[in-house]
Amino acid sequence: MRIAIIGAGIAGVCTAYELAADGHQVTVFDRCGSVAAEGSFANAGIIAPALRLPWVAAGWPSLSAGRGIGWQLKRRRAAKDKDASATQQRLFKLAQFSLERLQALRRTLQLDYERSQGQLVLLRTARELKQVQPGLDLLEQFGARPQLLDSAQCLALEPGLNPEQALQAGVHLPQAEVGNCRQFAHLLRLEAQRLGTQFRFHTTVRSITPGKQASLVHEYTPPIEQAGPASRPGESMDKREAGDTRPATPGPQQDSFDAIVVCAGTGASELLASLGLKLATTRLHACSITAPLRQLEAHPHLGPQAALLDQQSGVSISRLGQRVRLSLSGKFSGEIEDGQGQIKAPTTALLHKVLNDWFPGSMQSGQVLQWTGSQVHLADELPVLGDSGRTGIWLNLAQESSALAGWTLACGAAAVLRSQIGGQQAGSDIPDISGLEISRLG
Repeated sequence: MRIAIIGAGIAGVCTAYELAADGHQVTVFDRCGSVAAEGSFANAGIIAPALRLPWVAAGWPSLSAGRGIGWQLKRRRAAKDKDASATQQRLFKLAQFSLERLQALRRTLQLDYERSQGQLVLLRTARELKQVQPGLDLLEQFGARPQLLDSAQCLALEPGLNPEQALQAGVHLPQAEVGNCRQFAHLLRLEAQRLGTQFRFHTTVRSITPGKQASLVHEYTPPIEQAGPASRPGESMDKREAGDTRPATPGPQQDSFDAIVVCAGTGASELLASLGLKLATTRLHACSITAPLRQLEAHPHLGPQAALLDQQSGVSISRLGQRVRLSLSGKFSGEIEDGQGQIKAPTTALLHKVLNDWFPGSMQSGQVLQWTGSQVHLADELPVLGDSGRTGIWLNLAQESSALAGWTLACGAAAVLRSQIGGQQAGSDIPDISGLEISRLG
């Protein structure tokens, strides 16, 4: 089959690889100059099935109070839905399947993307421990077996932790991983290209039309040449990659495909609205700072060993090779960035404070790189996967939760779509995604 994918973020790249590996002719369209150039560029990098579940009533990191009230009310109602528990269990199984698929790809393709094993949720107070207990009970029901550690056990697991910082307990998620999402996307892109996948960068999809031969209208939209800094992170280095996508004929072009998969993230709602598919989404923002770790012979364990989450602030701490990344997500517009792509000073101060609380002196602060990005989320915090209900149009959207800017579902969701487009039924190898399709939204 000839298949088009709209969006070259981590969801789109994983989907492209899976379909190409299944023998399809794949073309990927993206408005940016390379893969993982927006919401996947510098996220926390965490792959944690346990933390992908919606913790609305369980006291885990959540949205800021007082913002987006209407949307948050929908969010709470979704958590109380009679089918919510069964849907969460299916989501958890999909997340576990996704982690297994990622591990299989890493072994088979020999991918190196600065990964580390495990995640530790840091609980400063007894109140925080009480808040997360319902979530721990739910994970036990699902067979996840999180490990509740006392402060001494946390220090043994992460020897670089500040022993003077108040620490009531920690929740260790040994199956979780952390890795460089953008690096993984670039590596998997190369594998997809070896299988014949074509990438059309700096190309905006204007519209899609369903049918047995679905079609899309696309247009080459290169960035305006500027002498100054790149308009998006990584844009300048990606112009060379995008050069071979320049069409012979400028202006809107129409192409037909056997199937179209929408993985466009923030651009999906407008495309789908013309098909009568309206998603009640909101755009939530994330940010991160990344810097080299100090290398001191006298302190070999300076800095984190893997991934951590500070429960109090919602800030994640990720080790990526010899660097550390501080991330915050699930915030509304204007809360963490200034509208010009820069992190607000109070947010930057919070990120530095959290690192200094737990790993004082571990970062080389003179070499800090900043990033801000956004992702679309639905009120029920679930992804939208599978058949759109419009002939030839498939969906892979809203993968991550507001509490965690990672890529937990990317590999699994792509494999599920591969099987569905190929006409395979869910079974022992492919998880059931009932309750995750667009039909649940009415």
